[in-house]
Amino acid sequence: MYSRKFLFVCGLAAAALSPVADVAPQATAATRDKAFFESVAGTWKGPGEIVAGKYKGTKFTCNLVGSPADDSAAGIKLDGTCRVGVFKQPMSAVISQSGSTYKGKFLDGAEGKGLDVVSGAVTNDTVVVGINRAKLNGAMIARVRDDKTMNVTVSVKVESQMIPVIGLTLTRQVDEIAVGSIE
Repeated sequence: MYSRKFLFVCGLAAAALSPVADVAPQATAATRDKAFFESVAGTWKGPGEIVAGKYKGTKFTCNLVGSPADDSAAGIKLDGTCRVGVFKQPMSAVISQSGSTYKGKFLDGAEGKGLDVVSGAVTNDTVVVGINRAKLNGAMIARVRDDKTMNVTVSVKVESQMIPVIGLTLTRQVDEIAVGSIE
């Protein structure tokens, strides 16, 4: 029902909330990475656009929910959907610490219709993730601008150059219920 390109693009968009880190052996790096994963957990929504290739100009919207990994290690689980017009595609990702690095997959991984996470690094407000599917190599950069905004760019490697193919701006969805006391 969905084109292979659409599934691939949506899988890359799901990467937006799947930060991956290359953990240094020091406890401070592990603590920093875990704190980063916890800080991007929550509900995110936003528009994106394919900016290169056959489907250039295609606009989509994603609704994603990220939660910290189930165990004590750094990581994140992601579920949600991305929509193009009336078509919705389920999105999922699992990223978890594996030794001194992170491994994971989007959708069902590169063996299926998704992508594998093969590398990554976390800095103060930015995540750079290496992604792979067969002969396709790429990267996703997610930059947290503030508590409520994250910009994502997905690029693929063509010959020796990285070409941006997807741009996405996600906004944290916060329940704005006023809480107060009665005097």
